[in-house]
Amino acid sequence: MISQTLLEKLLQLRLAAFRKGLQEQAGNPKYADLSFEERLLLLVELECTHRSDSRNHRRLKLAEFPMSAAIEDIDFSPERGLDRRLVLEMAQCIWVDKALNILVLGATGTGKTFIASSLGVAACRSGYSVRYWRTSRLLHAMDHARQDGSYLTFLRSLNKTDVLILDDWMRDPISLSGTQDLLEIFDDRFNKKATLIVSQVPVTDWHLRFPDPTLADAILDRTIHNAYRLSLLGDSQRKLRGNRSMPHTDV
Repeated sequence: MISQTLLEKLLQLRLAAFRKGLQEQAGNPKYADLSFEERLLLLVELECTHRSDSRNHRRLKLAEFPMSAAIEDIDFSPERGLDRRLVLEMAQCIWVDKALNILVLGATGTGKTFIASSLGVAACRSGYSVRYWRTSRLLHAMDHARQDGSYLTFLRSLNKTDVLILDDWMRDPISLSGTQDLLEIFDDRFNKKATLIVSQVPVTDWHLRFPDPTLADAILDRTIHNAYRLSLLGDSQRKLRGNRSMPHTDV
């Protein structure tokens, strides 16, 4: 019989999993043959696993991924042009440790966001902080931060993030102030933090889409030359899923 005082103390120490495991051991005769040290080790491992899972859950929630995705669910069909070895290597997050970038490129609907989210989830599982943004929404948030006086605080929060994912890169026109904001971000992160950029626009067209060529040079110098590239081929995944879900009728 476990004393109520012990159970309350475990709650005070925030050892919820340890407490639950102790109650399980007390009510299950299969643990009777284990030594005290063996039973204690099981409880400590249970608490460690619970805390690790909780931290991972918090990281995934804070990342704000647009979809549920995982490396093990990626379609490596030959027609997609994905290098399986390279993707699995990236899932080990060495690129995050080295503060490198990844460019995920391809036409609309080829699954770029899923690949980016999968790599982001892998980083979360490895203990890194991740934040997903659509580029247009990030620039809007930065403009709002400039107006309400929280601009520097917002920049610092971005710089603390281990992996920053920017989706729909170059899809929308970028203003001069937006270009300056992007340079601030990449200047802070260069050689310090990893960034993953997702774009349907060819890299060769990026420079012309910035309103200032000097700022464009500075941004691209900090994003392209230290980046891996994943180029997706094939038809739109949305189109393929839609075709499979449509009922077939004989004519």
